[in-house]
Amino acid sequence: MAVAVLDPSPLSALGSIAMMQNHSVNNRDQDVRIVKTRLMISAVLMVVLAVALLSRFVVLQVTHHERYRTMSLDNQIDLRALPPVRGMIIDRYGTVLAENHSVYELEVIPENVKDIDRMLSQIGMVVELTDQEIRRFRKNVKQRPRFERQILKSRLTDTEAARFAVRQQQFPGVTLSASLRRVYPQNDLTGHVIGYVGRVSDQDLKKIDTRAYEGTSYIGKSGIESFYETELLGQVGVQQVETDAYGRVVRKVSHVAARAGANVHLTLDAQLQKVAIEALDGRRGAVVALEPSSGDILAFVSTPTYDPNLFSQGISHEAYGKLRGSVDKPLVNRALYGRYAPGSTIKPLLALAALENGLESQKKIVCSGRFTLPGSSHAYRCWRRKGHGFVNLHDAIEQSCDTYFYQVANSIGIRKMADYFGGFGFGQRTGIDLRDEPSGLVPTPEWKKKNRQESWYPGETIITGIGQGYLLVTPLQLAYATASLANRGHPIRPRLLRGLEDPGSGVITHPTQRRGLSIKNKDSSHWDQVIAGMESVLHSSRGTARASGRNSPYRIAGKTGTAQVVGIPQERDDRSNELPEELRDHALFIAFAPVEQPRIAIAVVVENGGSGSRAAAPIARKIMDYYFIHRLRRASLPGIAHVFG
Repeated sequence: MAVAVLDPSPLSALGSIAMMQNHSVNNRDQDVRIVKTRLMISAVLMVVLAVALLSRFVVLQVTHHERYRTMSLDNQIDLRALPPVRGMIIDRYGTVLAENHSVYELEVIPENVKDIDRMLSQIGMVVELTDQEIRRFRKNVKQRPRFERQILKSRLTDTEAARFAVRQQQFPGVTLSASLRRVYPQNDLTGHVIGYVGRVSDQDLKKIDTRAYEGTSYIGKSGIESFYETELLGQVGVQQVETDAYGRVVRKVSHVAARAGANVHLTLDAQLQKVAIEALDGRRGAVVALEPSSGDILAFVSTPTYDPNLFSQGISHEAYGKLRGSVDKPLVNRALYGRYAPGSTIKPLLALAALENGLESQKKIVCSGRFTLPGSSHAYRCWRRKGHGFVNLHDAIEQSCDTYFYQVANSIGIRKMADYFGGFGFGQRTGIDLRDEPSGLVPTPEWKKKNRQESWYPGETIITGIGQGYLLVTPLQLAYATASLANRGHPIRPRLLRGLEDPGSGVITHPTQRRGLSIKNKDSSHWDQVIAGMESVLHSSRGTARASGRNSPYRIAGKTGTAQVVGIPQERDDRSNELPEELRDHALFIAFAPVEQPRIAIAVVVENGGSGSRAAAPIARKIMDYYFIHRLRRASLPGIAHVFG
């Protein structure tokens, strides 16, 4: 029996197709769900990111706007030196002689300036730039690192500062800053002794520690400003600041404060200084006044003088050339650097030397108006042509008899004279606190042989006895020798520093006195004899300076002097006033007072003044009158009553 068998393949295929169609429908729904899910996730992420971006935008543009704005303008961290405040200079009574005033200046960081020439041209249309300022700036740019700040212009006026301030954003790398500049309130009153500050020069850079001068470009050039530069300068500080592309400070990061310089208190009396300058009345000369008991310099005058403000503010070439070219040499400090033949002011010292070498003070000689060496016909004239007649040591000092001292000089010889003069400080530095003090000159045969390759002649000893020839002293040395006389052989070194004041605590440290080597005499009465002769110079009827001692309420011991500038034939020396002024004799005078207890010693030099009694002595009297009658009496100092009896 045949059995029919069906082929299952077609049916199976149909079933598979049906099943596949059902699965495809299911996958599509799933894919749709997946896509929707992903879209939703993407949308959420986009919203979250948008919110985050918006939040960040708010932070950048609102919350931290200024910070990121300045960062976008090429901000940088800059280390800036903080210059110390320079110490003041003050006289013994509190008068300010040097201080600091605030001024505006333009500073440039060259590396932040793309075009220096264009910058200079544009700034020149806002503030006035002189050729000298431009030349100095260009020189500094070439010689110094470009990252250092260079001063383009100092001492802008308020108008110039305001005009630049509103345009500062136009000048990247250029900043307007305020700084302190040196000012001398007394102007030319103390120009030579105080000195001045000026810009640090190439020569200065070779000698100084440049780290100590970061942030400042000024240094003491002369006088007290130079000698006490280290004390006045102070210590530099440092500040870390953030600046923008224009060089403007955005914020201060950190700083170490600068330490101000010490205030320098001087022994000077500014008012006495003024009286001395007025007494010189425009003549070329010098005055040094000091206290014998302490060595304190009370007045230190050189005329003509100059205004140190010209230098601290930046003197022009024309003004400087005028000062340097003046025939009166106002830049020369005559009180310190002037070297003069002392003339007859040397006679009290020679008298002491003679007493030490056995001269009898009461022994008289005849002054006929001339002196000749044995075996020589050459006559050495006395200033008084007809002579002084019989004179002893007291008379010779009182009347300044040349003939007497010719004989004394010839008797004791040049070497003993030189040794004794050296004891009073001649031929050596006094040690005053000013730079480059000269030593003067006390000649000897050895000196002449070494320096002039010539022998010493007896006639040179003779004229040295009246303060002529090669003998040279400074006004400061004369005052020091006079103070040593007043102290009867106990010299105290002159000084200008009264004390250094700490700017923080206000404590003043006073220097110790520096005593010189005592001048020992065999007999203490020798001092009394010589000083009595000097007292008669002003208070006797025959004294050479009796006009200046007349009616004085205090007793003065002094000595006049006249020093030749050029040699004049003896037959014509009575016509010396016919010479041109620059060839006339210098006038000198030394004095101390009161005789019993000296409070002040003075040396006066008037260049080409002629007679010491007529030109120099009246100046000393004016200074002493102010000192005793006005200064000391008003101060009611103890021990002053005896000065006036």
